Amino acid sequence: MANEQKTVGFIGGGNMAQAIIRGLVSAGHAPESISVADPAQAQLDAVATINAAINVTSDNTRIAQTCDVIILAVKPQIMADIAKQLARLTRPPGQIIISVAAGITLDSLCGWFGADARVVRVMPNQPALIAEGMSGLCATAAVEPAHRATADYLLAATGKTAWFEDESLIDAVTAVSGSGPAYFYLIMEIMQDIAGEFGFDAETARILATQTALGAASVATQSNENLASLRERVTSPGGTTAAALKSLETSGIRDIFRKALLAARDRSIELGQPGKDE
Repeated sequence: MANEQKTVGFIGGGNMAQAIIRGLVSAGHAPESISVADPAQAQLDAVATINAAINVTSDNTRIAQTCDVIILAVKPQIMADIAKQLARLTRPPGQIIISVAAGITLDSLCGWFGADARVVRVMPNQPALIAEGMSGLCATAAVEPAHRATADYLLAATGKTAWFEDESLIDAVTAVSGSGPAYFYLIMEIMQDIAGEFGFDAETARILATQTALGAASVATQSNENLASLRERVTSPGGTTAAALKSLETSGIRDIFRKALLAARDRSIELGQPGKDE
């Protein structure tokens, strides 16, 4: 069956589910083959605004029993209860199970669904909301190339994808790209605030910070040069940029970021351990 024809069910209809759904519908996936279950009517209403042909329900059971692919888009703290509920059901043979919950390991998912379950673990990020996301994926041995292609098709609808054979790297993906947008928002926030101190009005300060970040990211993604070379191109010896970068380096910015990403990675690991979801 072509990926465009597979029935896809979402358990949880929040922002990430909606991002994937928008991408799929935009890519031409038939909306009537998409189903979403969520206990909150507001979430179901939001999904229905994407396309009225999408099936919405509060019943997880019906989706799990009928869809070729189920995407678990619920909070890590309730994943165990949801997974155990679904695992007791009679589901389509060969069903692909995709989890986008941070920290939930393949071992945990297979413990709930069975050792032979076709399970894919995904770490997406917030820019998926505008189809500019970055998703890291890994899978169990039961996931064959065709199943990987299906998972890749679904997540590519929200941006770019990368596969990892070593699952421990998914915790690192969480630190770098899963949590990463917040780091850049913080930098833009700081730049905006200081621009305000310089005397710019709030709107101008915001666009100076955000458009600069957008432009730099666009150049980086479209260039074959490494990031250090791009930085050096902007940095004239003895100039203003050199003065700023010297201050940042002296303040230990590299070590600050290293510690931050290590903290995020370690927290992702903790979230995958029982009793560590506080």
